[in-house]
Amino acid sequence: MSTDLAQSVPLPKTSLPVVIFGAGSIVTDAHLPAYARLGFTVAGIYDPDLPKAQAVAAKHGTRAFASVTEATSLGLGAVYDLATPPAAHAGLLEALPDGAVCIIQKPMGSDLAEAERIIRICRRKGLKAAVNFQLRFAPALLALKDAIAKGRLGQVVDIDGILAVDTPWHLWAFLANLPRVEILLHSIHYLDTIRDLLGNPLGVHARTMGHPSSTVSNTRTAMILDYGPEVRCALSINHNHSFGRKFQACEFRICGTKGAAYVKLGVNLDYPKGEPDELWLNTGNDWEQVALQGNWFIEAFLGRFTQLMRFAVGEDASLQGSAEDAWHTMALVEAAYESSAKPAHPIKAAPDA
Repeated sequence: MSTDLAQSVPLPKTSLPVVIFGAGSIVTDAHLPAYARLGFTVAGIYDPDLPKAQAVAAKHGTRAFASVTEATSLGLGAVYDLATPPAAHAGLLEALPDGAVCIIQKPMGSDLAEAERIIRICRRKGLKAAVNFQLRFAPALLALKDAIAKGRLGQVVDIDGILAVDTPWHLWAFLANLPRVEILLHSIHYLDTIRDLLGNPLGVHARTMGHPSSTVSNTRTAMILDYGPEVRCALSINHNHSFGRKFQACEFRICGTKGAAYVKLGVNLDYPKGEPDELWLNTGNDWEQVALQGNWFIEAFLGRFTQLMRFAVGEDASLQGSAEDAWHTMALVEAAYESSAKPAHPIKAAPDA
């Protein structure tokens, strides 16, 4: 029965206060509401724009720190949330107390070299760092992973990811001049989740490109992940399907030797309005919809941070989605861009007449 599938991470019996770096929309729209729902205390917020930090802090009943030194004054008595741009991650990690527990906003740097720098800092300072690849903690994906673990689907042999949506890129002006957008900032979630389900692929074939209607460098991607001769895994990503909601899609089809699953990620549909997520399972003769306990946003972050907090207070022995694990997602992203930069295998010309 689908009702026995895990969809959330149990709350810890105790918790540490949270110190947030950054006061942008990801903090106000997701992280602060999540901490309020979880009942975790926010000790304060630091942002280089102090008036901005003060305004956000006042609205959410906490304080603004005037400096990084002040923000790290709790030492190992806090969990640190680095909700900052990739370029700021390394410097803030250096400023954290040795041995601190923290979460780093994705991506883990703008390329693999930055990810490697972050790994080296974390190792040298003994930091216990997670990366906010939170899709794997969404209720639909937790339930899917549990169904696979319980053998409901048998051996997974096919994964298809299909996205055809109209993403309003103009809402994020900073994207205009970035050389890497679609895979690094969006499909990275799908790659991380597939890794969580299947492990690391052997390789990747990819092509990412822009669109005549957009100034963003890349908004469409096709990828095949190589998992050997028994597993087929393909992604078709199009953020320029600007023809109304009717045939938009953001879905995954997962097929096994005993059953199949269908996942709809509703946040991307009719954006920013969005729709509820869906999970359907077919483990016998027909499809059954699983009643979900929430969506990708913001419930996935609830799960992501709860597991980090459980680890921080000693209730979980291991840290899921650690920086060490996230490096492999970044390596897959890097390989996809390298593959995209290479020419496709040539097709032979017709013989001379």
